Amino acid sequence: MEGLRAFFREAVDRFLLYLPLVFMAVLALGTYWMVRSTPPLEAPSAPRPERHEPDYFMHMFSFKTFDANGRMRSEVLGTKVRHFPDTHWLEIDGIRVRSFDTQGRLTTATADHGLTNEDGSEVQLMGNATVVREASSENGKETLPRMQYRSEFLHAFIDSERLQSHKPVEMTRGQDRFTADSMEFDNAEQVLQLTGRVRGTLIPTNKN
Repeated sequence: MEGLRAFFREAVDRFLLYLPLVFMAVLALGTYWMVRSTPPLEAPSAPRPERHEPDYFMHMFSFKTFDANGRMRSEVLGTKVRHFPDTHWLEIDGIRVRSFDTQGRLTTATADHGLTNEDGSEVQLMGNATVVREASSENGKETLPRMQYRSEFLHAFIDSERLQSHKPVEMTRGQDRFTADSMEFDNAEQVLQLTGRVRGTLIPTNKN
């Protein structure tokens, strides 16, 4: 009986001696099985190109820009605006724009639809587009008459004070009226270029 006990005691000691080794072997086999069973990782796909779809909407939209002295340079308003992340442009329904030049003269613009970049320095007006520069005066005398531009498309560059259109346009300056197939106007240089079929009606002013 004593010999049998000694045999079992020796067997248990050997089992405990080799138990860590057996445990490591089982762990290694389990790890190998998991690696074999796991599907291979897919190669990273190329970034998808951004589609021309709006990423957010706003209703009753309005934003303003200011010059370095804190004076308001422009204000853009609309009934609904959509932002497109691929171009960083805003598409605005019922757009209205108020802009002041370096001398503080006011220009307003309206259209059925409009596009503007994020800083408001460039505006495209589409559908019943109208731009009006109010008359300016000095010492009680009118120095520049009221000017109005009408077209189905007008492209305004706020910072450089330029307005252009590749579509037929109607312009009135005071009581004078002009029409043309296209137009470019530089407000800073006071230069107007009308191209295509140009027609004009000039009303003489009364000098009293």
